[in-house]
Amino acid sequence: MTDRYAAELTKSTEPTVLVVDDDPAAVEFLKTVIAQSTRVPRYRVTTANSGFRAEQACRTYRPAVVLLDLMLPDADGIDVLRALKAIDQGLEVIVISGQGTIKRALEAGQAGAFFFLEKADIDPRGLLKLLDRATDLVHERRQHQWLQDRLRDRDSFDNILGKSKAMLALFELVDAVAKSDANVLIQGENGTGKELFANAIHHRSHRASGPFIKINCAALPKDLIESELFGYKKGSFTGATTDKVGLLETAGGGSLMLDEIGEMPVLLQTKLLRVLQEREFRPIGSDRWVQVDFRLICATNVDLDAALADGRLREDLYFRINTITLRVPALRERAEDIPLLCSHFLQKFNKRYQKSVKGISPAAYQRLIRFRWPGNVRELENAIERAVLVAKGEEVQPQDLPEAIRDEAPSNNFTVPPHHTLAEIERLTILQTLQRTNWNKQEAAGILGLYRPTLYSKMRKHDIRDPRSAARAEGE
Repeated sequence: MTDRYAAELTKSTEPTVLVVDDDPAAVEFLKTVIAQSTRVPRYRVTTANSGFRAEQACRTYRPAVVLLDLMLPDADGIDVLRALKAIDQGLEVIVISGQGTIKRALEAGQAGAFFFLEKADIDPRGLLKLLDRATDLVHERRQHQWLQDRLRDRDSFDNILGKSKAMLALFELVDAVAKSDANVLIQGENGTGKELFANAIHHRSHRASGPFIKINCAALPKDLIESELFGYKKGSFTGATTDKVGLLETAGGGSLMLDEIGEMPVLLQTKLLRVLQEREFRPIGSDRWVQVDFRLICATNVDLDAALADGRLREDLYFRINTITLRVPALRERAEDIPLLCSHFLQKFNKRYQKSVKGISPAAYQRLIRFRWPGNVRELENAIERAVLVAKGEEVQPQDLPEAIRDEAPSNNFTVPPHHTLAEIERLTILQTLQRTNWNKQEAAGILGLYRPTLYSKMRKHDIRDPRSAARAEGE
């Protein structure tokens, strides 16, 4: 093992403890006990007051240890315990409950609990010793797994498959930028694998042993994004019953991915820009300044030129986040990768469903190559999964493919009605090209032999509007 990999392996990060209890007094007591720990590095604490929120927090914060109450408002604690272990089998759960019966203790042990404590008999020193033991066990387990992953194939890009010229160039660019701390902006349509490239950048960087925190700005209500990123103090607003550590702080020593950055509210973009400039922030309702150290990776599927023009993305933030820009090509732009992807998905789903489909017939391949793939690699994966499930022979046939793929017309010829003026024909040509490329302006401009600014100018001239922008405007 090289010195660099040994240094990454031994690098320590603050372990996270998730406290799951709907009783605010019990939560405050446990947080006070944990705060007395002399462990270095210190524990970070995050909380959840229901089984649903516990599962969300487990996925977001990847805690080392969970302190779990069995009496929750929406679920039985044993069921929550099983759900948390299903999300991360490597974490440890200490059950702390007022239901101190032998039966419940046995149920917890069978579900994978590390230890069972009665609330009435909690000894703070004993709890801290248990917490340290559980944390050390998880740390050793995660270090071992991290080392195995490193040694398995340091040069792999995990689940990113491609041998086309565009993909090989992208692999080289990822290799070149991953080792730096430069902000990265990943652009690409839905289903192209933007998150896989973000994973590759983080895991090939010197921050690989630190946390990798992800937040989808389009999936959260706009009024919740700020509290998720910055955290808040108890009592700072209605519903803030406990302190919450923000994702900016949680990502310390690692990387933070903001997916669909173009959907972030403009006011919050201003606050994020200040964090990137000053490397510090204040949680909502707090007078404490928090220093941050993370690498920012952003991803988007929106046309950023249009977002800048519409004022939905601040120009100064755009220039801050796109130190390095990676454009993940759409599947239709790298059709030569389809056979490789199909082979991989065939093997994957044969194994999952105990099937023995050996290949794809020429007629089915013809339809796969011809299809435009608006959903990109994700859509291809779903199509092959369906084909493996319904195929009756050793080869996938056209009838095994989804209806949209097998019934697509073989011709993509433009249809121009007669007796139109040159301007009308130009408008129809541009409109049909945009529809054909799923409103990808860069690809449409390439097909038409235009510079992208020229295409935008002609779209304004002919009053051609992207229907996705109109739909977004109606929703706001």
